[in-house]
Amino acid sequence: MIFRAIADSRPYPDHGFVSSRQWSKVPPRQVRLAELTTTKSTLDLASLLSEDSTFYGDLFAHVVYWQGAYYLEDGLHRAVRAALRGRGTLHARVLNLDELEPGLSDGTGSDGS
Repeated sequence: MIFRAIADSRPYPDHGFVSSRQWSKVPPRQVRLAELTTTKSTLDLASLLSEDSTFYGDLFAHVVYWQGAYYLEDGLHRAVRAALRGRGTLHARVLNLDELEPGLSDGTGSDGS
């Protein structure tokens, strides 16, 4: 199996990260595909096979870490392409909800700066 589990929803609370600007503040790192639980169970084959599917979006997948588990929120097509190429990891921005401080989701940080 490529992923830890396949889900069709987000079991974690709303984190408020909706814009590319907010996600861009989360540094990317490698995540093992086998540790990820998807939040979508369907895949669009045209998007999967498209060479420029990330042209207008973030180059990195978006992963949410919550209560000891990694959830693939955005980037399912990139993750499947990585697996098809024989790679076991994916570069992703990992938002740790367990450590999220008040105010961080609005991009200001806890001290308002």
